[in-house]
Amino acid sequence: MHIQDYIDHTILKPTATIADIEKLCNEAIAHKFFAVCVNGCYVKSAKELLLDSSVNLAAVIGFPLGAMSTEAKIFESKNCVANGADEIDMVINVGWLKSGKTDLVEQEISNIKKAIGKKVLKVIIETCYLTHEEKIKACELAVAAGADFVKTSTGFGSGGATLEDVKLMKDVVGHMAKIKASGGIRDRATALKYLALGVSRIGTSAGITISSTE
Repeated sequence: MHIQDYIDHTILKPTATIADIEKLCNEAIAHKFFAVCVNGCYVKSAKELLLDSSVNLAAVIGFPLGAMSTEAKIFESKNCVANGADEIDMVINVGWLKSGKTDLVEQEISNIKKAIGKKVLKVIIETCYLTHEEKIKACELAVAAGADFVKTSTGFGSGGATLEDVKLMKDVVGHMAKIKASGGIRDRATALKYLALGVSRIGTSAGITISSTE
């Protein structure tokens, strides 16, 4: 197993500059990471930087709150795909979920999946804000809506990935969806624990540190 094959090399901070994006993409190419993950405004630039490489490009949608309109998320998703994104990491509407509006949550995920066609859809459920039952429900809704992945966190909430949450998510989705662990994963030992639980992707800004000791 090569740990770099599982890493989404990520920079999503609001102060990220074009130079930061260039550095991110160059690092991803050099270290052979699976993908880079960026905000929508940098998708076109990142695509040009990754041209002729094997590195995939992921874009975040409705980030980091998930509370904008479904129409806005759909437009954002289509725009990112048009600009070269291979994968979409969307944030669910946490407030809708906590209000019991599960039909709206599922419909939004489904509509975004339809809008991006065969591109990969990862659904960020932001576990730090959810109860045990809400985590289960969020995973069930993502699977029902046709998502390819369920993802733990944005990294901008009150907490990131935990081993307990990933175990729960795996129990719920089984082989019906893959899992991406993100938020607070900064060292190799921790990353390996998540991989042992069966995650298919790790979102981190510490990809070089995690993979350099291999």
